[in-house]
Amino acid sequence: MWHPTPGADDGLVTEIIAGLSMSPPELLAVLGALALVVARWLPPSTRPRVTIAAGAVFAVSAIVLSVVGIRWQLLPVLAGAALAFPFACVPLLRRRTGRPAWRARWWLALPGSVACVGLIATGPVAAWAFPVPVFPEPTGHFAVGTRVVQWTDPLRPETFTADPNDRRTVVVQLWYPAQKSPAGAQRAQYLGRTEHEARTVSDALARGVGLPGFLVDGVTRARTRSVFDAPVATGGERFPVVLFSPGSGGVRTQNTAWAEELASHGYLVAALDHPYDSAAVVLADGRTITNETFSSGDPAKDDELAAGWTAIRAADLSFVVTQLGRVDHGEITDPLTGRLDTSRVAVTGHSMGGAAALQAARQDRRFDAVIDLDGYPHGPTSPSLDQPTLALTAAITPATDPRYLPRLTDALKSNTATSYRLTIPGAAHLTFMDAPLYLPPVPSIVGSLGRAESPRIVAAATLAFLDATLQGEPGALTGVLPAYGNLSVYPPDHNR
Repeated sequence: MWHPTPGADDGLVTEIIAGLSMSPPELLAVLGALALVVARWLPPSTRPRVTIAAGAVFAVSAIVLSVVGIRWQLLPVLAGAALAFPFACVPLLRRRTGRPAWRARWWLALPGSVACVGLIATGPVAAWAFPVPVFPEPTGHFAVGTRVVQWTDPLRPETFTADPNDRRTVVVQLWYPAQKSPAGAQRAQYLGRTEHEARTVSDALARGVGLPGFLVDGVTRARTRSVFDAPVATGGERFPVVLFSPGSGGVRTQNTAWAEELASHGYLVAALDHPYDSAAVVLADGRTITNETFSSGDPAKDDELAAGWTAIRAADLSFVVTQLGRVDHGEITDPLTGRLDTSRVAVTGHSMGGAAALQAARQDRRFDAVIDLDGYPHGPTSPSLDQPTLALTAAITPATDPRYLPRLTDALKSNTATSYRLTIPGAAHLTFMDAPLYLPPVPSIVGSLGRAESPRIVAAATLAFLDATLQGEPGALTGVLPAYGNLSVYPPDHNR
C-alpha cells in the first residue's frame, strides 16, 4: 500500500512504503547497492549485465535522492555501495581494455561482501526504526482543516519573565470539520506552519530528551491529513469544543493524529503551546521561546514546581475557552464564528497536560467533561471534580510511580460525577501521543500496540467518552469502553 506524504517545499512527493518506511528512490538505491555486491558472485556470463544494470539503478536513485534530500538512514547504504562499486566494476574495465579479468579469491571477497551487505541492511533497519511518520486517515465523514492562532491575555502578567509589561501569550492550533479540499491540495506540515518551524520544534524536542536531532529528522518531512485554512464544513452544525494541553516540554502538535480523528467526527480541537513550558514556541513575530521548566532534582521541590506550572497551564486553558467564546460570538473575526458550541466543552491533556486538565476543570465549570491521558494529578485536590472524567492510563508496572495510581484514584473517587479509569494493556506513556508513528517500536518507549493500533485505540476510547458526555449519544460507557482496556468505574458518592 502506498501512502502519499509530500515532503520538501519543492513539491516533490515522497511515497512511503508501509512496513519498510522507505520511498521508491530509497528502496531502489538499496536494491541497486545489494545487486552490486551480489554481482561479484554471479557466473561470468551474467555478471556484466547485472553490474551495469545495478550501477545504473543505484546512480539514478542517488541523483533523485540528492535532489529531494538524503535521509541519514541512507548513509550506510551509500557507504556499502561505495565499497562494493570498485570490486564490481574493475573486472568490467579490465575486460574492456583487453586485460585479463581479475577477481579476488572467494575467501578474500567473502568478508568484504558480508561487510557491504551489513552496511546496506542498516539503512532499511534505521528507516524502519525512525520513519517519516504516516498519519492515519481519519475515519469520520468530515474532512479536516487546521490553522494556528495566537492570543495574548491582557489580564495576566507573564510570570516567566521579569518584564512587568509582558503579558501571557499562547499559541493555539485548531483542527475543525472542513469542506473536502481539491485533489492534490497540499496537506499541513507536521510540527509547524512551515518546514523551518517544524525543524525548530523537532530539534528542541530532541534536545529535551537527549537525542541528536538528526535521529528524528523524519518528522520534519511529514505531512498530516489536514489542510491549512481549509473552508469550514457547510451545513450549519455547531461543533463541540475539545481543548488539549501537551505533556511537560511537549508541543501543541504532539497529538495531531488524535486531533484529526476527533475533528473528522465533528469536534473542534484546540491544542495549546504553553510558552516557556513547551519545548519551542514560534511566535507570530518570528521569536522562538524555549522551555524553561526543569527539574531541580529535589522531589519535594519538583512537586511544588510542577503544581505551579500546572496552575499556569490551567489558566491558559480557561483563557482559550474565553477566546473561543469570543470567536463564536463574532468578537474575534474568524471563519468559525457561529459554528462553535461553547456550551459543550471538554478539557483534555497528556501527562502534565492531563494534570492541567484536571485543575482547569476544578476551577472552571465551563468545562463539561475531562480526559486525562496518563497524567499524574499535580497540585491541590480541592475543590472536587464536578464533571464526567475519563483517565486513560498505561499498563501499571513496577516502574510506575507508586504515588500515581492512589492519587489518581482519589481524584476520581471524590468526583461528584461518574469517573472512569481505562487502563490500556500494552500501552506506555508515549502511546497516548504521536510518538508510536515515528519512534522505534520498543515496548518500554511507545508500548506494544503497534504504529497503527496505538492512535486508533486512544482516539476510539476518547470519542466514545466525548460522544456520550458532550453529544448525549445513547449507550452506556460501561458497555463500550471495556473494548479498549480494563475499565474501573467510580460513581459519585452521594453520602459525602
